[in-house]
Amino acid sequence: MLLIVDEAQTGIGRSGDISAAAHHEGVVPDILTLSKTLGNSLALSAVVTRSEIDTVCAESGYYFYTTHANDPLPAAVGAKALEIVVRDGLVENARAMGAVLLEGLRKLRSRYGCVGDVRGRGLMLGVEIVVDRGTKEPGVELGRRLSERAYELGVWANLVSHSLFGVTLRIAPPITITREEIDRGVL
Repeated sequence: MLLIVDEAQTGIGRSGDISAAAHHEGVVPDILTLSKTLGNSLALSAVVTRSEIDTVCAESGYYFYTTHANDPLPAAVGAKALEIVVRDGLVENARAMGAVLLEGLRKLRSRYGCVGDVRGRGLMLGVEIVVDRGTKEPGVELGRRLSERAYELGVWANLVSHSLFGVTLRIAPPITITREEIDRGVL
């Protein structure tokens, strides 16, 4: 069985490691897909796999083609983005600033009864919004209002509402975020 990991949401370094899959010791995906942050808003995606899988695909006549296949501009942008992530220590920044942000969000939880679970890894965090912590009833309307107000204040915290997962504010700031910006955001 193949393990395919799609890192479109996690992005390069956002999880506090170059790849979110790297957090699980001993887990190495057979196929890793990347997009969105890889091209810094340009159309760019990548499929990374082992040579054995690549060989089987090639021998089977599998040919992958899209509008921007082998386009040198997005490829150059992607290469430069990866270079900058490594050069500027942005993975380490995501790990460190993620810990600061998680702690700040946990402090907010202790102050507000409408904050349920607070969870995250690196700069991918979630704040569960509840009507009451005891019953864990999802706070749909409050979550919507909080998300809108955060947006008005310049904080991107979109609302994820699902019957299985409740109501969660998804917080995923850029991996370049500073301590000062986090402190301003969790006051």
